[in-house]
Order: sequence, then C-alpha cells, then structure tokens
Amino acid sequence: MTPGDLSRLILAEAEVRGFTIAVAESLTGGNVLAALTAVPGASIVVRGGVVAYQNSVKTGILGVSATELSTNGAVTQTVAGQMARGVAGVCSADIGLSTTGVAGPGPQGKVPAGTYWVGLWQAGSQRERLQESAGDRATVVQAAVLDALAFLAEELDLL
Repeated sequence: MTPGDLSRLILAEAEVRGFTIAVAESLTGGNVLAALTAVPGASIVVRGGVVAYQNSVKTGILGVSATELSTNGAVTQTVAGQMARGVAGVCSADIGLSTTGVAGPGPQGKVPAGTYWVGLWQAGSQRERLQESAGDRATVVQAAVLDALAFLAEELDLL
C-alpha cells in the first residue's frame, strides 16, 4: 500500500469512529501529516501537527523529558511515546502519532542511520515500534512515513 492508500483508509475509519488525529514529527519533517492532509476532507479528522526537529521543540511544546533527551538522545522508545502523547494533548486529538529517528547519511551518536521509532498514543494507551530502513535520507524518510501510517492503520484494525 502507498501512503495515500493508507491515509484514505485511516481517515475514513477515524471519521466513522469519531476519532481525531494529530502528528508529531522529527525524522519525517511533516511528511506524515502531508500524506494525511493530501486526502480531500482530511480536516474532519486531522487536528494538526508539530514538526519537532530540534530537542527544544520536543521539550517545550510536546513535553518530552529533557532528562531523557540529554541522557539517551532523541531516538528512543520513550521519546517516541512522549511525542505521541504530547501532540495529542497540544492538538486536543484522540490519537497522537509520532516519528523520531536518524535519516542519515551517517549515524547520530551510537544510533545508525535508518533507525527510527514510531509512537502511538490513544485513550491513555501508548505503543511504540522500532523500525529500520536502508537507503539514502529520502528513502529512510519515505519508509518511516509508510511505517507510521501502517502502524496507525494496524491499531485501527485496518490491516
């Protein structure tokens, strides 16, 4: 499936269920939200998003722990979960989705390029998934967009 296919499925199901969605992105730089909002009528479901590329935005807007960031970096399960929960709160959404990782070309500290986390928060339940992708920056970002949307679709029992 393409990001567009997944976006259409997600938005249709979220509308039927009365859910709203918000997205916090670091690695993907707004591309997940762009895939969702490319679908006509997305505004019924999509509340908004935050591109939190810098750690100060992760802490200041999304409420990510500064201690976690300084101790373990931005590419962790904890950060992905906190970003998802934080964006749901900031945007008053039922579901928060997040991405954080390293697109490359080189590693970020000890984290190899192509490593990323996708986070999902819904109704107090939080899940994160570690993913890896090979390729250049654009390939990694596109893989992360697809993985984030697939993760949400799976959570909604669409896949």
